[in-house]
Amino acid sequence: MNNFNFPPSRFETFSIRNASWGSSLSRIMSASIQAVEPGTALSRKMRRDGDQLFIEDKSYDLSKINRVKVIGAGKAAYPMAAAAVKILHPHLEQVRVIVKEGHTLPEIPQMLALAGGETDDPGQQTIKVEVFEAGHPIPDENGINATTRLIDLISDSQPDDMVICLISGGGSALLVSPVEGVTLKDIQELTAQLLASGATINEINTLRKHLSLVKGGGLARCASPARVATLILSDVVGDPLDVIASGPTVPDNSTYGDARAVLEKYNLHGIIPGAIARHVERGLSRKIPETPKPGDAVFDRVQNVIIGSNLLACQAALRQAVREGFNSLLLTTWLEGEAVQAGRFLSGILRQIASSSHPVARPACIILGGETTVTLHGDGLGGRNQEMALSAVYDLDGLQDSALITLATDGGDGPTEAAGAVVTGNTLQRARSIGLEPGDFLKRNDAYHFFDQLGDLIKTGPTLTNVNDIAFLVAGNTDGVIPA
Repeated sequence: MNNFNFPPSRFETFSIRNASWGSSLSRIMSASIQAVEPGTALSRKMRRDGDQLFIEDKSYDLSKINRVKVIGAGKAAYPMAAAAVKILHPHLEQVRVIVKEGHTLPEIPQMLALAGGETDDPGQQTIKVEVFEAGHPIPDENGINATTRLIDLISDSQPDDMVICLISGGGSALLVSPVEGVTLKDIQELTAQLLASGATINEINTLRKHLSLVKGGGLARCASPARVATLILSDVVGDPLDVIASGPTVPDNSTYGDARAVLEKYNLHGIIPGAIARHVERGLSRKIPETPKPGDAVFDRVQNVIIGSNLLACQAALRQAVREGFNSLLLTTWLEGEAVQAGRFLSGILRQIASSSHPVARPACIILGGETTVTLHGDGLGGRNQEMALSAVYDLDGLQDSALITLATDGGDGPTEAAGAVVTGNTLQRARSIGLEPGDFLKRNDAYHFFDQLGDLIKTGPTLTNVNDIAFLVAGNTDGVIPA
């Protein structure tokens, strides 16, 4: 199978205003995405030699396994499934995965067999592959139907079966199976409220796990007593297994008490759907069981493996930046907090470089990874990466040959088709020349329409991977030239 190539040309559209920078930055950002291409990442951790399947440090004798099934959910589930089919065929029986709408692109090589289709070799076994699309970040009916189909596939599992589970960012919204008494509408309302509140992904997923039959270890319970191996592309800072996609095959360390604490922290307890409040209270009073915890026998035959992360993407960007002639530094992959405050912090680093050549001298490229949050106060359009960039416009005004670039590695920042945005020292001047005032757009949380009018949005289309966000702080020599 050919790897998914992330064309550097997709990064050529943003406004760096210096031709010598564009191609260098394209190669740096492309390198970060290529490093976490899901098929390649999976193949680094899973391989087969005859009947022996190796997943990280464990081996499985496929000759002693009756049925092998693949399920998955997330923005990267399609290319992960394609790689898994390549490795497991002809031992594989069936595949069902859920992806975000629009994440089954023709750029991904076709799997060995499509649903109901035939392989090129008539002597080969036909594998049934089903790919379902569903809503994200707000779950929808498609997600419920698709999740039901995944559960149906593994619900008759026996001890001599094996389930390969492929999980990536977005899985929390795509895997939808509400607990009894809670409706899809309830989940949709709660998700929207949490996203608007500025809650972290860890906090959001604490609630999700306690309102779902498949999250927080629930999917492992559905697959029991089969062997389960889960390969995970992490989109959560620090790669906590129980938080990524709400840990469908991982013991849950959080409790109903933690879930209520999140509601109280963001003053949501009185405005969330009543069915959700009642369910949490029933959990607190032990009228319903907790999610499966560490030590539960359901996890005795479960293996969870991280195949890619934000750190891996940032390290690849760092190596490419050095090759491009930059004095380079990977500062952190734990960038968190409010996007507005993060943007001002990053602009301060660029000013430090300009004034004292610290922490690195020009030409400089500093890389930061992580995931910020946005507390909504207006009704505008944007995402955390665009808002972070917008908050830096004033502070970077007049700074020569410098740029802040923000990038969502999945290609979609918030509910927009933009991956991020670019800010330079002349962004404010250019904006005011056409009547745009950054502060007005910040008040409305409307970063998208600010950068769209300037032509400074980064639009890549879905990358089919997802490992959080990356920010690039770039400062050229004072003549604007990057050494070859």
